[in-house]
Formats: sequence, C-alpha cells, structure tokens
Amino acid sequence: MTTLLDGYREHIVATHKQPLFLLLVGFITSFVFIRFSVRMIRAQVRWWPGNVTPGGLHIHHMVFGLGFLLVGGIGVFATYGGHPWIDVFGLLFGIGCGLVLDEFALILHLDDVYWSEQGRKSVDAVIFGILFTGLLLVGYVPLGAEPTGETRWGLVTVISVNALAMIVTLLKGKVWTGLLGIMVPGLSWIGAVRLARPSSPWARWRYARSPRRRARALRRERLLHRRADQARTWLFDLIAGTPDKVPAHHPAAHRVAERMAARASAHLDAHAARALSRRSARLADRRSAAGTGEHPSGSHRGAGAAAAGDPAAANGGPAGPAGRQDRSQQRRRVVSAGRSRTYAVRPTGQPPGPGRHRWLRPRTRRMSR
Repeated sequence: MTTLLDGYREHIVATHKQPLFLLLVGFITSFVFIRFSVRMIRAQVRWWPGNVTPGGLHIHHMVFGLGFLLVGGIGVFATYGGHPWIDVFGLLFGIGCGLVLDEFALILHLDDVYWSEQGRKSVDAVIFGILFTGLLLVGYVPLGAEPTGETRWGLVTVISVNALAMIVTLLKGKVWTGLLGIMVPGLSWIGAVRLARPSSPWARWRYARSPRRRARALRRERLLHRRADQARTWLFDLIAGTPDKVPAHHPAAHRVAERMAARASAHLDAHAARALSRRSARLADRRSAAGTGEHPSGSHRGAGAAAAGDPAAANGGPAGPAGRQDRSQQRRRVVSAGRSRTYAVRPTGQPPGPGRHRWLRPRTRRMSR
C-alpha cells in the first residue's frame, strides 16, 4: 500500500495530473454504476429502485449527466482552476461524461435504441473515451509529437503524416485503429498500409477495378475480422448486456406497426362500407318492389295488368326492353374502394318504373382486395 501511494504521489500528484485522474475515475465509476442499474431494471429486480418517472415521464440518465457536465465545466472557470476545486469539478465532469456517453446512441439516432444493435455505439463511445483519457494520463501526446523549439519543421511533418495516415485508415473502415492512431502514430500507419474492409468507402472507390484485391479483402474479412467482431460482440454483451433481437422502439418497428394498423383499419372500413351498401341495396329493392306491386321473392303481380295495356300497371314508364334497360342503368350501383355505393335518385312526383324480372338479380360489383 505504501508503494502504491508513493507511486501515486510521484506519477500523478507531482506531475499535476490528479484532476485528470479523478475525471477518469468518475468516468469509469458512473458508467459501471449506470450499466448495473439499467441491467437490474431490465431484469425487473424488486429491490432495485427502477427508472425515474415523475408524473409518468421517463427521465433518461443523460439528463443528469448534462447537469454534471455543466456544473463541472462552469465550476472550473468560476474558480480559476484553483485547488482543491479543480479536483472536485474534474470528478463531477467525469461522472457527467460517463452518463452522457452511455446514451450516445440515443443522441445520434434521436430515438430510444438503448437495447438494440444501434445502442452498441454508446459502448464504442465510452470505451474510446476511457482509452483516450487513459492515454493522456499515461503521457501519450496526440499525433505523437511534443512541440519543441529546435524541431519545428520536423514536428509539422510528423503531425501531417500521422493525420494523413489516420484519415486513410478511417476511410478503409478501421475505426478503432484510426482513432487510437491519434495517440499512437504507428497504429494509423499500419492501418493505412493494409487492405481495406470490403464495406468501407476506400474499397468502393479503389477495389471496383481490382477484383484480386477485393477478393483478398473478402477472404481476410471472413478469416480475421469476423473472429474479431465475434470477440467484440461477446465482450460488449458482457459489459452492456445482450441487445433485443427486435427493438421495441426502433423507427422501423414503428413504421411497420403503423402500416399494419392502417391496412387493418382500411380492411375494416371497406368491410363496413360493403355491408352498409348491401343493406341499402336490399332496402331499395324492397321499396321498389312495394311501389310496383312486385313481390320481393320475384313474382310479378302487375304483369297481367301491364299485358292488358293498363298504364297505371305499367307505372307510366317507357314500354319495351329499351325502357327497362334505361331504368336498370339508372339504378346500377357504383362501387369504389373505401366509399359507400350510390344509387340514382328518382325525381319527386314521378311514378316508379316497372319491376324487374324475377329471374334477374341485383348485380353487385365485387371489390378486389
């Protein structure tokens, strides 16, 4: 214990890195605590408090993280970075970083994708933040060079080459190698020289005319990167929990549910419209049969009178097949999708036309689904 304390005083306190160390401690502690909390809530453990939902509103822990970030950042400027306030505010700032970056995917997608595959971006952001802070604490300098008065042009050359190699590595789809290459120049140089991943922008631009390189990249992806991705998935499942197979709050799931609900509603509306139109058609047929003296079952009681030439029995309409065809066209049902059927309305005061033949049935247009 004495050796550990002496090493802490020598490497942390004496080098004025205690605020950065406390920031890293708060970062890791808040991330571990909040991940443990959400996993207990997901498992529905009774003794754990659960989500913060005042008035039914679910408040994400990102909101508390923003509060810690504001207090820590403003506090440092308000106290001019003096001791011991800079240590306290550094710890608060680290706690805020852990809480906010744990929901980085929610900020990126503007949707609650915490337990989906998209939520793994939060773990990536947290791990990269911890590694970046840890490398700064150990003593690595970004872009791998320290500014001195004697090596001015050499410093500019090293920074430029390292930045170019980092950009090429990121374009080749090697995100972790490129990001860590900011602190360790050798990593970005290695990533810039090696083959790109098949799904990267570099492969789409450069390997389209080189089938051999694309085949090598695909073979390396199957042999090497797939195993690395499986190990990374296992590690992330251990840290953050297994994501949902079908995310409950993903935008695609919302769109699918809305389409299914719209189809079901349209089907029910069309079914109700068809039933109402059939009922209206039957009622109209009964009224027409009652006005012409025709029995609803199809027996034509006024046929003898019409044959005798009685104009009242013939209902005052034009005689012959042409008249019946005109009247049937007037009473033809007009069917359209999603709308009820309409019928021709007889002018007021005009006597009803002759009834239909008993062998003819009301013709109904069938709706295609």
